[in-house]
Amino acid sequence: MITIRLDAAAVSRVRVAVSPVMEAVGLLRLAAAGRAHPIFGDPGAAARFALRDPDVRAVAAALGTEDAWDFPDLLTPRPLPVRDVLSDQLERLRATDEARVEAQLTDMHRLRRWIPTDGFPARAAAGLARFFAVAMADQWPAHLTMLEGDVRDRAVQMATGGVGALLSSLHTRATWTGEAVLVRCGSEVHVDSTGQELVIAPSAMCWPDLLVQSQDPTDVVLFAPARSLGTPRPHRGVDRLIGPTRARLLNDLETPRSTGELAARHSLAAATVSHHLSVLHESGQVTRHRDGRRVFYQRADARVLA
Repeated sequence: MITIRLDAAAVSRVRVAVSPVMEAVGLLRLAAAGRAHPIFGDPGAAARFALRDPDVRAVAAALGTEDAWDFPDLLTPRPLPVRDVLSDQLERLRATDEARVEAQLTDMHRLRRWIPTDGFPARAAAGLARFFAVAMADQWPAHLTMLEGDVRDRAVQMATGGVGALLSSLHTRATWTGEAVLVRCGSEVHVDSTGQELVIAPSAMCWPDLLVQSQDPTDVVLFAPARSLGTPRPHRGVDRLIGPTRARLLNDLETPRSTGELAARHSLAAATVSHHLSVLHESGQVTRHRDGRRVFYQRADARVLA
């Protein structure tokens, strides 16, 4: 479980923004590993051609080739509210101090080979700039338009439902407790972001995953899968048996959630969610318990969607 603790000051500084460098890193990761994106498919010949550049290969080496998204956070500085976000991100990457480079590259214990830290920020910035120009520049306007639409949707959600509604709807693995963002994963990580800025960055390249950037408490970013690409569907058999909406709700009840939280996460009316939960409860698919004035539901058998 990753726990990102926020105080009132941090909550007041939550914002949503596009991270161009993360999109470049995501596509480069696929190209270097010879994998296809689950929606966009093959990274393309231009992406593979860009890997001939030694600086691009230096970045690819830092990404590793495993399934896990495990690479140094310094590669993806949080997007700031500036006119040219990509140039600003690459400049801040280039200016990364040696101590941070050493700490983060050393910490990436899954890297398949040793990476020299001397001059790495400059090489990484040059490599990402080269990769973006060769593999992404032509498609970037359309890609950016899609992500900016996601930013607007989340901004409306935050304006109408509050920060809690935004943080509760990032991903099925994420929960907002009122004091912390909890992200289910295979390790225990605690991040104290009190007083710091938290950026939510919709991403097409990380879809359908939720990525947490937390090595530096002052540079925390949650890369959330772009909503316009849809959500991963639950098991097709369950979908056909109980219907797509109930299947999605059931798929999201690995941990206890209230009616209001589910409504926010799935953009449904609370009354609609309540009806589906009643049916699921009556059929024995979910359990429920009361905590004060709130009722929480949880999947009765975690193996039901296996």
